[in-house]
Amino acid sequence: MMHTLHTRLRRTSSGFALTAAALFAAAALSAHAQQQHAHVHGQLKLDVAIDGPTIVIAMESPLDNIVGFERAPKTDAEKKTVEAAIAQLRAADKLFTIDPAANCKLGPVDLRSGALGLGNPDPAESSGHADLDASFSFNCTQAAAAKFIDLNLFAAFKGARQIDVQIASAQGQFKRQLKRPGGAQAAQPSRLTLGK
Repeated sequence: MMHTLHTRLRRTSSGFALTAAALFAAAALSAHAQQQHAHVHGQLKLDVAIDGPTIVIAMESPLDNIVGFERAPKTDAEKKTVEAAIAQLRAADKLFTIDPAANCKLGPVDLRSGALGLGNPDPAESSGHADLDASFSFNCTQAAAAKFIDLNLFAAFKGARQIDVQIASAQGQFKRQLKRPGGAQAAQPSRLTLGK
């Protein structure tokens, strides 16, 4: 996942992209060394990079958070669940509603999961834990004007209980943690602020 984010950021021309990519790479290496691709049910990780006209959101999640199991689908019902989840992820502009001031349009979506046969999955998945990694690119006319992203992940994926977010933008680097709200509030978007 970090490789894809680094590649997308490297394609931009500003020095900030290289700085953000280096920060994400360092964080990824540190986290990998500490946790060997941490796999915690209920937790999603998001890395948000805002650079020039682009907002890239990279996501790591145990597959269980997304579809309710960690293997290839076996039954027709499981296959339908997987198809619905993939369709939701590919329609990322419904999962991530970026501040209209940024005027963003969804660009490339990259999904990876060995259990689902998507993309080039992480070799660590062979340990019996299956993940879904994704990157979502948004092309914007005013990306720097984005003050928030409304996340619809809790409503879409019932297994998600917590979202840990790292944000890199011209304003700096920030961390956020969002927890699933209780009751009917879980169906509402969770607002992720992008600044201080």
